[in-house]
Amino acid sequence: MANYIVRRLLLLIPILFGVSLATFVVMHAFTTDPTEIILGQHATAERVAALREEMGLNKPIYVQFWDYLSHAVKGDLGRSVITKTSISEELMKRFPATVELSLAAMIIASVFGIFAGVISAVKQNTIWDYGTMAGALLGVSMPIFWLGLMLIILFSVTLGWLPVAGRIGIGMEPTDITGFYLVDSLITGNMASFWDALKHLILPAVALGAYSMAIIARMTRAAMLETIRQDYIRTARAKGLKENVVIFKHALRNALIPIVTVIGLQLGQLMAGAVLTETVFSWPGIGSYVVDGIMASDYPRVQGTVLLIGTVYVLANLVVDVLYSYLDPRIQHS
Repeated sequence: MANYIVRRLLLLIPILFGVSLATFVVMHAFTTDPTEIILGQHATAERVAALREEMGLNKPIYVQFWDYLSHAVKGDLGRSVITKTSISEELMKRFPATVELSLAAMIIASVFGIFAGVISAVKQNTIWDYGTMAGALLGVSMPIFWLGLMLIILFSVTLGWLPVAGRIGIGMEPTDITGFYLVDSLITGNMASFWDALKHLILPAVALGAYSMAIIARMTRAAMLETIRQDYIRTARAKGLKENVVIFKHALRNALIPIVTVIGLQLGQLMAGAVLTETVFSWPGIGSYVVDGIMASDYPRVQGTVLLIGTVYVLANLVVDVLYSYLDPRIQHS
């Protein structure tokens, strides 16, 4: 297992190189010159040339990429061309917000998706099955930004139950320990901040997790329908085991491998989907950060964010592969 993990980690090198190269080429080929945005109405030919010289944008494209790559391997993702702040520092400040949102969305998607899929499989061809699959179809079809806006209109504007946007109320921020507001507020015993952060988290987490919930529900139903027809399930029932034990201990555990695979893939999708969700809910994470970078043609900001998301995506899939051995001891990595 240790050798397998090391080999998978070494595969990060070509993958992240490819991600960096693709992002670098796209940003330089299809975006506006940032010097024109920085200078605005004062952008004369002489000032643009001087600023390009200062920023290194007049170098050959391969030299710029090598400079970026050589600094990135040292953990230096450069500075924003607009704000002049360190990209690495900005990402470390914002990354916990995105992780907290993505994990909350994944918990919601996994718990409700697996539960709905199990119910749908056990109650096949009943009103429960049809209703669950109709809900899954609706969840797959709804765009994240539209669902987010509808949730805001219903629960924030109309009912007034939950905040419209933001991560926490002004002045309610807990002491910064881990960067995760829910965790930090519990560590410091600040329950007022905990409940306020939780209320701000609910709507964006539901909006972000709705698509993944639908995918997980459909996969769980398919995997469970195949599993509950196996001979060992009939044997377990014949032995007189309770139906809940048969379904959740025997059938669900053996159906978890494709479900866990989907969950791992969906975690990467959540990181990408957070771009829209954070924009709609003004969530101060890396999603809104990269959107601002794209609008401003801020090369280092976009490149650094995409590189971070790519790393998380690959590591999430590595964790899923390792979990296979736990779920099914017959699986061995070589």
